Amino acid sequence: MTIRLPAEFYARPARTVAQALLGKALVRQLNGRRLSGIIVETEAYCDGETPDLACHGERVHNAQPTPRTAVMFGPPGVAYVYFTYGMHWMFNVVTGQTGQPNAVLVRALEPVDGIDQMMVQRGERPLTQLANGPAKLAQALAIDKFFNGANLCAPDGVIWIEEAPAVDPGQIAVGPRIGMGKTPEPWYSIPWRYWLAGNAFVSK
Repeated sequence: MTIRLPAEFYARPARTVAQALLGKALVRQLNGRRLSGIIVETEAYCDGETPDLACHGERVHNAQPTPRTAVMFGPPGVAYVYFTYGMHWMFNVVTGQTGQPNAVLVRALEPVDGIDQMMVQRGERPLTQLANGPAKLAQALAIDKFFNGANLCAPDGVIWIEEAPAVDPGQIAVGPRIGMGKTPEPWYSIPWRYWLAGNAFVSK
């Protein structure tokens, strides 16, 4: 029996959730089929009340929700899906407390279920390249704007994250986030990216 992560799991600081998500399974039902992958890489944004100029919800101090970022302000346990570079969807989970813009970007998956269907979405390619990046995994699982605000804890939802044993902290590598553009220091280099060390499915 699979167990969906409860809202309480997400109601913690982004950095805590980002590490706790490693090893869990992101699942999406598509036309009655189960597509899933083990989360192997994440990034935290707007951890707690700590200012984060790389975060959509904290472009300026005391930022207020906008039509794009409103979902990021809570409640925890919902999906924040946004469009970037005019071509890619990015899948995030909202964390922390309602009213604060906290979220974790899921960056890479190790595909498990529905690999043949993922290849329909992504095209024929090596297994390690099916979901080794945030845009790739969204494409592989057919995640788009429809899922923005989706309740990941709902028992009848078609997208969720499943419980799994916690990974050994010694397996978790830490480093700067990727694609920060012109984000100033110290946010450009802050080590809020986490991944399973040595895993072949982590983004390149």
